[in-house]
Amino acid sequence: MTHLHLIAGARPNFMKIAPLIREIQKYPEQISYSLIHTGQHYDSAMSDVFFKELGIPDPDEHLDCGGGSHGEQTAKIMVAYENLALKDRPDFVVVVGDVNSTLACSIVAKKLNIKVVHIEAGLRSGDREMPEEINRLVTDAISDLYFVTEEAGRDHLLREGQSEDIIHYVGHVMVDNLFFQVAKLEKGDELVPISSDYKSKHEKYGVITLHRPSNVDEPETFQDLAEALKKISKDLPLVFPVHPRTRQKMEEFGIDLGERVTLLDPQGYMEFLNLWKDAVVVLTDSGGLQEETTALGIPCLTLRENTERPVTVSEGTNQLMGVDVVKILAAASKIIEGTTKEGKCPKFWDGKASERIVAAILASL
Repeated sequence: MTHLHLIAGARPNFMKIAPLIREIQKYPEQISYSLIHTGQHYDSAMSDVFFKELGIPDPDEHLDCGGGSHGEQTAKIMVAYENLALKDRPDFVVVVGDVNSTLACSIVAKKLNIKVVHIEAGLRSGDREMPEEINRLVTDAISDLYFVTEEAGRDHLLREGQSEDIIHYVGHVMVDNLFFQVAKLEKGDELVPISSDYKSKHEKYGVITLHRPSNVDEPETFQDLAEALKKISKDLPLVFPVHPRTRQKMEEFGIDLGERVTLLDPQGYMEFLNLWKDAVVVLTDSGGLQEETTALGIPCLTLRENTERPVTVSEGTNQLMGVDVVKILAAASKIIEGTTKEGKCPKFWDGKASERIVAAILASL
């Protein structure tokens, strides 16, 4: 039987791994797995309920490697995971996305001659000042099997010298999970009182997320974005689940978003999904939300100068704004008026990416 190590270091990683686990469980005689939690991000919301919501069991192993600088964290994960990999000797190490755990476990596996599978491979922003970009480049340089979410991912990998026969265009496991969770919400399986309370008081609203250092660590940039958000809120109330670090910077810089922007504490996944899935617009500097909004057809304004997910702009509902206040206000106004562009769901974003991935792994044995 083929045994996989499924690596996750942060909450979004588990959301990407979950549909893969649900698919693997259909083949108990051919393939087995261990879910490895590196502990890269401590998240109190990742309780038993979190894994129950995802439809998967708790992690099999906890490496407890949180905290520290990028180098310290990567090193801690490498040391801890090497001990586990030497003991367990999986046939494949499956990594997702672009966090430090992705990089660290890929390097360890490759040095132990264990095959590396990278899901969400080939994404490139072109910005090497982003730690995630370095993680993507290094992981993709040493992986043995690539699963890409969009055509650009395949193109990048081919230009970087990877063989076409190990690159699989399968769609997006995050979209698989999104559709799974939306279906649960529609069935009324989950209670989400915080966002439901806000929604009951606002027929129309927009959602904000901001956390990238380039946006919230620079006082002038953050002030400019705050003024744009305040102006938008005059026409459309906004709700902002605030990352703790972002809230700290708001206090430090004296950022005031006005009374039409409601600040919330960080939301659990289902709470936040219930909130943004019915928004008029999402304004964000997140990576995953660019894709999730495109999958559900929600207009998205990305407050970044670049994106590693270009299909969300070329085909989806996403628009790249940078931090240009005039541009942000103009785009938001069109969305509120209902005259913005209409997007479509990209190829293979149909909720079946995990099926294609497991089929390809089984075919490669």
